[in-house]
Amino acid sequence: MNTEQLYEMLKKTNEAKGIYFNKDKDLVFELLESLMNNKERYGYMACPCRLASGDREADRDIFCPCDYRQPDLEEFGACYCGLYISEDLHLKKREAAYVPERRPVDKIF
Repeated sequence: MNTEQLYEMLKKTNEAKGIYFNKDKDLVFELLESLMNNKERYGYMACPCRLASGDREADRDIFCPCDYRQPDLEEFGACYCGLYISEDLHLKKREAAYVPERRPVDKIF
């Protein structure tokens, strides 16, 4: 699978749920390439904006979409790395906001 195919697949499945890609397509493609690199490196698509340990169980919370995406979308309108945005942000019904790291400190390597 190449980056464009991953983009199309994720776009279709996420937009059906009211979740959109960031409007900065260059950023989106950089993050998708990083996801694919992590898949090749670790065997799973770990969040590209967090440091994966290589331990599948320890990293389960950061498999994209990570466990923190939905609360980030609800509270801030975007996920931590900015790959995904909420429908309200997509439709410009809200402003973009800083998204703090939610991952517990003991899980950060």
